[in-house]
Amino acid sequence: MGKRWKYLLMVGVMVQLCGCDPATRYKITSTIFDGVPRMPPAEEYCRDYHLKALSEEAEAEKQKQIARKKARASSHPPYVEKRCNDCHDKNTESGFVTPLKDLCLHCHTDFLKGTYFHGPAAAGACLKCHVPHDSPNEYLLTRPRTEICQTCHVEPRAARGLHDNARKSGIYCANCHDPHSANNKFFLK
Repeated sequence: MGKRWKYLLMVGVMVQLCGCDPATRYKITSTIFDGVPRMPPAEEYCRDYHLKALSEEAEAEKQKQIARKKARASSHPPYVEKRCNDCHDKNTESGFVTPLKDLCLHCHTDFLKGTYFHGPAAAGACLKCHVPHDSPNEYLLTRPRTEICQTCHVEPRAARGLHDNARKSGIYCANCHDPHSANNKFFLK
């Protein structure tokens, strides 16, 4: 039974050492055992600890940035570049450089082409589908590409079988239809 107690005592001490900080661990092991290597000087130990902490902090910040980028799939360049005055004007009653219905067309001048215009685009109601600053969806959409058109278009589709097959195949509405304007009926590309 004596050997068993010594063994259990050694195991207990070793378990305790695993939870201790390095300085305490050194004090205990050097008391029990001979020939335990000395700890590095405090400056070196602290420097190594500090460098490790900085490295872990930098990695955590990198992971946060990756998560933020994933959460923000698209951003409006003037917003990202903090060029607020491209759209906003504190001196006007509306707070914008042009009336809200004309605001997007102030910069985006070349995308309304064709004979047929999508209602919100023609009326300057871009915010029906898009957000102005950043979005978790691509193209600054208010909803994912797979859901955006169904926000308003709830009526039965013409050529329903074709549309059902397209959806099952992972084809988006915008793959065949231009969401802003087109020369073809039904905004077909």
